[in-house]
Amino acid sequence: MLEMTREAFEELVSEALDRIPPELTRVMDNVAVFVEDEPDPSDPELLGLYEGTPLTERGEWYAGVLPDRISIYMGPTLRYCATTEDVVHEVAVTVVHEVAHHFGIDDDRLHELGWG
Repeated sequence: MLEMTREAFEELVSEALDRIPPELTRVMDNVAVFVEDEPDPSDPELLGLYEGTPLTERGEWYAGVLPDRISIYMGPTLRYCATTEDVVHEVAVTVVHEVAHHFGIDDDRLHELGWG
């Protein structure tokens, strides 16, 4: 398994978020991004997860709710990647993928767009 400090991994996640165009980050609403060590044991290879209500599904009822949550999983990412450059790329893809879910884009469409 590739070695990387949590601080370095968190920095990669932060850099990936910074690369999202400002016109998109301005409309992101009530969402928090976290780095976690491992996903649920039922899906040990999961690199990222979006939990919440996508912007496209929010209505008048959407008020006073806890933030949506994007989790980026360090352990599976480091096990999946062979080099630091691979980690940089995979973190960027995973962050974009999970943020896209916040915007209501499903997995099928993300795969079509090359962000699968």
